[in-house]
Amino acid sequence: MKTDKRIQIFETMPVRQAVLRQIIPAIASQMIALIYNLADTYFVGMLNDPKQTAAITVVYSSFVMLTAVSNLFGVGGASMLAQALGRRETEHAKQISSISFWGGLLSGCLFSLLFLALAHPILSLCGASEETYPAAFSYAVWVVVVGGPFTILNTLLANLVRAEGSAAHAAFGVSMGGVLNILLDPIFVLPQFLGLGVVGAGIATALSNVAAVIYFLLYIQIKRRKTVVRIDVRLLRHTKEHIRGILTVGFPSALQYALTVVAIAAQSKFVSRYTTEAVAGLGIVKKLDQLPLYFSIGVSNGMLPMLAYNHASHNYLRRQRAFRFGCIISLSFSLLCVLCYELFAPQLAALFIDDAVTIGYSADFLRIMVVAMPMMSLGYPMIIQFQAMGKAKEALIASILRRGVLDIPLLFLLDTLLPLYGCMLVQPIVDTVSLIVAAWFYRKIKQSEQRSLPQT
Repeated sequence: MKTDKRIQIFETMPVRQAVLRQIIPAIASQMIALIYNLADTYFVGMLNDPKQTAAITVVYSSFVMLTAVSNLFGVGGASMLAQALGRRETEHAKQISSISFWGGLLSGCLFSLLFLALAHPILSLCGASEETYPAAFSYAVWVVVVGGPFTILNTLLANLVRAEGSAAHAAFGVSMGGVLNILLDPIFVLPQFLGLGVVGAGIATALSNVAAVIYFLLYIQIKRRKTVVRIDVRLLRHTKEHIRGILTVGFPSALQYALTVVAIAAQSKFVSRYTTEAVAGLGIVKKLDQLPLYFSIGVSNGMLPMLAYNHASHNYLRRQRAFRFGCIISLSFSLLCVLCYELFAPQLAALFIDDAVTIGYSADFLRIMVVAMPMMSLGYPMIIQFQAMGKAKEALIASILRRGVLDIPLLFLLDTLLPLYGCMLVQPIVDTVSLIVAAWFYRKIKQSEQRSLPQT
């Protein structure tokens, strides 16, 4: 991307216009990702084979862990790259992007090999039974073992490309992969075509991520004289100089995704002690609450480069204004979701199942858990801003408070005080605590920066 255009977006373009220019493509790609995350379940569900449908649920936790690995280098690398550009250190930006790419690829390959070696205990821990294990393993071979490194590189490269201001190209690459997955699923899954079932869904997911990575590699090659994103192995000689910063900044995002897997599994375990309909109701709620979650992630990812760039160039006032406007957008959408979910909870649950008892549980659960959405919509941007500023300690504390430290103790306490329904109160409480702590950190940082701003 041309340097003057990058400077225009990050430095001189009106703040609201610049923020929208970055976050709209990021939100769009997240919405496509949300749809294609549900595509495998939808098309495999059309086979009316519970074992194959259960296989996708069992493997989902391992698939989320791929995102955690990707964020370690993707979010960390993107933040460091944007900061380098803000300091006019173009060569450093190239080195950071190359180190992030190869670090992500190596980690992805190691993760896939480790999963293959420990597939049986991992899938069993995630809920695979003797009946569902063969289907779960066959699906996991394609989405985790074969496709895992490409899934990681897809998200990682999108973050790096977005970090230099090319949000539209980043969104197109991710969205293209998502649309391709949606198109390939029925061809590979359904009996009237190839009829491969859950294995076909895994192949479709793997191929779509391969296609997205090929797009990004072609983009880097074609734009090599304009982009700072590099995959040159010769730049790895600078690894010692940058790797600590990349990992330090990326670790909170990676940990948050990893702890999310643990928290969801723990909540499901508690609910499973009640009725099957309650477990199904929780599963429906987890699908519905992905909409505001993915929207907030899109806003946060879109803002990251601008926040990091302006922080590094000491334009704190512009960074604060961009952050405030992004938070308004994220919060507004979450409040709209709260209103719709509270008013139409039974109708929304009925979109997923035709069972009155399950719909009842789902509606009750949704109306409780939806309270967390406004706090979540501000919590994600707050954590991303800390990462953009290189404030790893603050980002880490806010992340583990949101997922990991409080969840399981609260599950024991609230389930005792309010059986079953108390489990649904955990997320609103931890999101509120995390946001309060993050806001306190931000206030202290802002007060420090205020003394550096020119007085008017």
